[in-house]
Amino acid sequence: MEYGICNLAVIPLRAEASDRSEMVSQILFGETFEILEWAERWVKVITTNDNYEGWIGRLQFAMLGHIAYKTLKEHPAPITYRAVTQAWKKPDNSVLYLPVGSSLVFLKGTTCQINNEQFEIIGEIGETATLDIVAKSFLNTPYLWGGRTHYGIDCSGFTQAVFKLRGYELKRDAWMQVEQGKVVDFLAEARLGDLAFFDNAEGKITHVGIMLNNEQIIHASGRVKIDRIDNQGIYSEDQKRYTHKLRIVKRLY
Repeated sequence: MEYGICNLAVIPLRAEASDRSEMVSQILFGETFEILEWAERWVKVITTNDNYEGWIGRLQFAMLGHIAYKTLKEHPAPITYRAVTQAWKKPDNSVLYLPVGSSLVFLKGTTCQINNEQFEIIGEIGETATLDIVAKSFLNTPYLWGGRTHYGIDCSGFTQAVFKLRGYELKRDAWMQVEQGKVVDFLAEARLGDLAFFDNAEGKITHVGIMLNNEQIIHASGRVKIDRIDNQGIYSEDQKRYTHKLRIVKRLY
């Protein structure tokens, strides 16, 4: 088995081996993956953190040895908590702008290293804020299918990113995340940090958001925003109508 690691700020993970293919997710700086297949300009991978498959460009990552991969898998690296963290790349003095949730692999002091590349982290390193403050830091982030950063995010990317910052690994898509946690029997019992899931007419889970309390939800729909929720679903003040039908509420911890 061969392994790789993201040595750019963020790289798109695509459904097919083409620049025109949809972006299904993103791989952030320092995140690792197994290589499943090589193509002329593309590599099919499966991510370590959430077992998500897709294609990335052959020029957009660095190879990673088995021992280094195993070390990072068994001992996850610290992550960035700011919306953007600067990393000074030695020796060419270029700067990477790392999104929140990036992994500072093999960190020593304020320097992390990927193979022979060293990155000096500029700014504070360390955990911040409570879950609600972390979630609200994404407010007004535009919706982006497959996105995982403050520059663009989808509904399950948003929940995954917020919980990653709180030390809890969620799966990638809403229909996968609904399999995690325990059922909250009544909406009135929902509390901060519970996940609410919503389905379509066919009963398929299509949306997810984070409960702020038993009457408010923060979620990515058009943009990250706070809406009212009741037993029927999400009511959008912007659109003056219900936009998502409630299916189930789950508690992760």
